[in-house]
Amino acid sequence: MPSQSPNVIGIDFGTTNTVVSTLGADGAAHLASFSFDHEAIVAFRSALSFHAPPGDPAGRIVEAGPWAIEAYVEEPLETRFVQSFKSYAASPLFHDTRILGRRYCFEDLLSAFMLRLRAHAGAALQPMPTTAIIGRPVTFAGARPDPALALQRYETAFSRLGFTDIRYAPEPVAAAFFFARRLEGRSTVLVGDFGGGTSDFSIVRFERRDGRLHSTPLANAGVGVAGDAFDYRVIDNLVSPELGKGSSYRAFDNVLPVPNRYFTAFARWEQLALLRASRDMRDIRGLVRTAVEPGKLARLVEILDDNHGYRLYQSVSRLKEALSLAPAATFLFEAGSLRIEAAVARERFERWIEPELAAIDLAAATALDRAGLRAEAIDRVFLTGGSSFVPAVRRLFVERFGEGKIEYGGELVSIAAGLAYIGAEADLDMWCERAS
Repeated sequence: MPSQSPNVIGIDFGTTNTVVSTLGADGAAHLASFSFDHEAIVAFRSALSFHAPPGDPAGRIVEAGPWAIEAYVEEPLETRFVQSFKSYAASPLFHDTRILGRRYCFEDLLSAFMLRLRAHAGAALQPMPTTAIIGRPVTFAGARPDPALALQRYETAFSRLGFTDIRYAPEPVAAAFFFARRLEGRSTVLVGDFGGGTSDFSIVRFERRDGRLHSTPLANAGVGVAGDAFDYRVIDNLVSPELGKGSSYRAFDNVLPVPNRYFTAFARWEQLALLRASRDMRDIRGLVRTAVEPGKLARLVEILDDNHGYRLYQSVSRLKEALSLAPAATFLFEAGSLRIEAAVARERFERWIEPELAAIDLAAATALDRAGLRAEAIDRVFLTGGSSFVPAVRRLFVERFGEGKIEYGGELVSIAAGLAYIGAEADLDMWCERAS
């Protein structure tokens, strides 16, 4: 970290991870790091846990990041776990949730998360700057998202941390600033940022005049699908059929399908604990006795009873990583008495995610249309974010722009660092907005 106090902080609050970077007096971006399990990390999981201490039901212990996951895995029934809550930022339907008897609005969750992040960062974020540039997706996730509502909620949460100058910049624009340091001359750049909940695109024109980099924003576009949707496709196609999806049960003289709603909770692993606590769980246990394939429903019960959801999603992540490196890989999930193993060809995985790939491709085309440009006019394409490693995602851009234009790098840190670099711009209003 710089020896002098930073004057700007860039905050990439993501669906899956949050990364923070400060702009020091030396003009360089410095990533905040966190020490967990004897390892330094810069990607801080966007998760919260709330735990009531034994004998003190009115009290609560709040944790965030990997510490929240650790608390939840150790005591899942006594811990309320919240993950991917960024997905609700722009939802008018989400007003609040009750946690351990207390009401939490979205801004309460976000400020609680950021306070714990700051505490775990220690000296890296002491003292905090007064100017914060927050990354925002081009298109917020969810049905009928309200971006103005999301920014108002952000404003309330970040104001609680003491920031007096709060601005918002599109996430792919921030990634473009990170990438632009490599440029020597004039270039029109398309940046694709693939997060957990959204895939966003920006087109920016860069040029150097008098030794200084000048930039002009041209267009933005985005879609509310990304890595989390890929995970769910794997679960839905590979795992859920082994847990009873698509099977049947007997009800008197009738043979009926097992309800699909039991498997929608697998869209996010932390929802599985809620399913266990719901009235549906009693019905699932009953179906084990009447199922045509009772062993499959018994597997579902064991996953829910023994809280194997996190391990399951770790297995999904390992499969995706392996398929990014090889044309085929083995999916293996082992927990308790459960073992699900299957060979998966990359092309099979790509068929599962075809709807998401089509939506991503359309969003990139929309950015070009809004800029009034053809693909030939783009000089460089910079892809960042975790899902940019997926070969099918990369292929979309190779086919549209050509292999020679595609560049990668800084998949986890480019946005946070770019937000800090935006803070050095003379005209922040060109690149940032404020909550109205």
